[in-house]
Amino acid sequence: MSRGSSSPKSSKGQSAFRKAKATSRSSSHSSPENSYLQQLGEKLRGVRARRGMSLRQLAKESALSARFLAKVELGRGNISVGRLHQVARALGVPMETLAADGLPTAPPFEQSTAFLKRLPPGQLRDAHKLLLEKFGGVDTASRRSRIALIGLRGAGKSTLGSLLAHRLGFPFIELDKQIERDSGLTLTIIFDLYGASGFRRMEREALEAIFAKHPKFVLATGGSIVSDAGTYNRLLSGCFTIWLRAKAEEHMARVLAQGDRRPMAHNRQAMRDLRRILWSREALYRQADTVVATSGQSVKESLQALQRLARPSP
Repeated sequence: MSRGSSSPKSSKGQSAFRKAKATSRSSSHSSPENSYLQQLGEKLRGVRARRGMSLRQLAKESALSARFLAKVELGRGNISVGRLHQVARALGVPMETLAADGLPTAPPFEQSTAFLKRLPPGQLRDAHKLLLEKFGGVDTASRRSRIALIGLRGAGKSTLGSLLAHRLGFPFIELDKQIERDSGLTLTIIFDLYGASGFRRMEREALEAIFAKHPKFVLATGGSIVSDAGTYNRLLSGCFTIWLRAKAEEHMARVLAQGDRRPMAHNRQAMRDLRRILWSREALYRQADTVVATSGQSVKESLQALQRLARPSP
């Protein structure tokens, strides 16, 4: 599973955020600049949450201080273009994701964007699916033979995925393990050496290699794959995607039951962080073709529900 779904928030990052928050309590003046900085901070905080990164991790990868980044997230840091570019690179997103830069684009793109912005969330998801089906380059039959399970760590992707693959007679592949085999490195070393952007590149390459080699499979993805727009679009267009949904408490309990204490290590706010990550990714997970709720369900019950939804059409 992805490190992003369980990385503990450091006490140093929390301290920097508290200090910046205390500073921000001073009287604020309403102005276009202040409003823009507030919006920028909210975007940065949202992207970081979807990535599952702590302030300290972002500070390390962007070569900026955690205290400064905390001020930016609170709308109190007048960040330069150069520093914003550093942050965007560390998060693995285009800089315009954090701050629209007003560069001219093709008129059809601008018109389409304006139209899509007016759609309610439900219709916007439908429009996105139509675009993927029309221009994704994969036919429906192929998608139904390529099943991808998404969700946070502890959702049951590995357990249910392997059982489902056995019943369907498909290969079962865990994307994170495929990345490790391809690179010859563990995920921990990949993140230490290449950072989040390097991991995202390897993740996309591993996914493309799987598509090229296997016409049929059940794939268990990392929890944070949904936070990379390009890779997630490729997954949605090429696979029949199923969100294994569970409550935050069950995610945590399942990980701990496996003997992994890392989510709780040196982090009293682990459950709060987990809920924040789940909340920040929910809209992305909902873009899946269908959802299987596993909370309160046995493995057998969840597998039966999954099999009914995933069985390819004859």
